[in-house]
Amino acid sequence: MTMEQILAEIRSFDGVLELAPQEGSGHPEISWGDHFFYYAPDGEVPHNRQPYATIVTKNYPDDEDSHLDEPGRWRVNVHAGSQLFTELLGCPPRSVDPSTIDFAETDVFVPHPVYGSLGWVAVVEPGERTTPRLLEALRDAHLADRRRVERRSALRDTE
Repeated sequence: MTMEQILAEIRSFDGVLELAPQEGSGHPEISWGDHFFYYAPDGEVPHNRQPYATIVTKNYPDDEDSHLDEPGRWRVNVHAGSQLFTELLGCPPRSVDPSTIDFAETDVFVPHPVYGSLGWVAVVEPGERTTPRLLEALRDAHLADRRRVERRSALRDTE
């Protein structure tokens, strides 16, 4: 599946907000060309939480193991949480030994090279093996973010 196809799928989620920094957007240059996804039906970028998924097209400082600076490479990152992370990778997030992982391998689920211990999974260049499950994980992460937002909103309303 192409990046555009995955982007189209995520963009179809109810209440999704995509932050896609470009030159001149006021966002740091390192983020230009990447995509960050939130549940934010009000259209405002949240300042109190991280995105639930990202698509990155280049290496970031301290995140070079996926070799994303090579032409045409990109990676989908999803906050899967502990249970789904364990289901996808066969072990809990904090038990992964990064020295045993090839973070550059394509079309396989791996722990996120930096945030894996926090329940984030990653797929470099998703393909036939990973796309169906990756799309499910993206939907699940979107719904989990939605539940968090709605729960926080309900708590504020009762104060």
